[in-house]
Amino acid sequence: MNGSLYIISAPSGAGKTSLVSKLLELDSKINVSISSTTRAKRPGEVNGVNYHFLSPESFQEKIEDGDFLEHAQVFDNFYGTSKTAVEEQLKSGKDVILEIDWQGAQQVRALIPDATTIFILPPSKEELLRRLTGRGTDSEEIIARRMKDAESEMSHYKEFDYIVINNNFDLALKQLHSIFMAGRLTQKSQIEYHKVLIQNLIHKD
Repeated sequence: MNGSLYIISAPSGAGKTSLVSKLLELDSKINVSISSTTRAKRPGEVNGVNYHFLSPESFQEKIEDGDFLEHAQVFDNFYGTSKTAVEEQLKSGKDVILEIDWQGAQQVRALIPDATTIFILPPSKEELLRRLTGRGTDSEEIIARRMKDAESEMSHYKEFDYIVINNNFDLALKQLHSIFMAGRLTQKSQIEYHKVLIQNLIHKD
């Protein structure tokens, strides 16, 4: 049985990374797709774990070969999601998460319309600002830019199938996990997974 594709988007500071990390601990049937990038590897990063690090030439070849579900240029670097890698994980029965922004989500939905999309929101702008400020790593100028970018990102919430508001982390995690569990209980999924059982149940002697 093939897995299902999920897209999770959120503004910076909404808690997406923490939620997805905990979700992977809870459910061994879920994987996160590892993006490809042309940026230089940072200290401590491992190729194939944090990113697939590619040369600009290799990245361009993959674009021309149509091997990206989505890709974008961020400043001087390119980022993308490998179609081949995602398909291999789905065929192994894993549900696959793409952690991408709303623009990437639009590109993927154009290719895979049945992908399930999830948007994570903070409980308020004040809380979002508190979280961004609490990191203690960014200047006021960078935080102001992140807030502006977050407002732009959040305006696209209506393009997603599900919305999870991360006010209480444990509750948000349960809600996020329930989306994956429900996806495995659709008629299509159950017929594929329990084909023989269902045929036996409805077979008339």
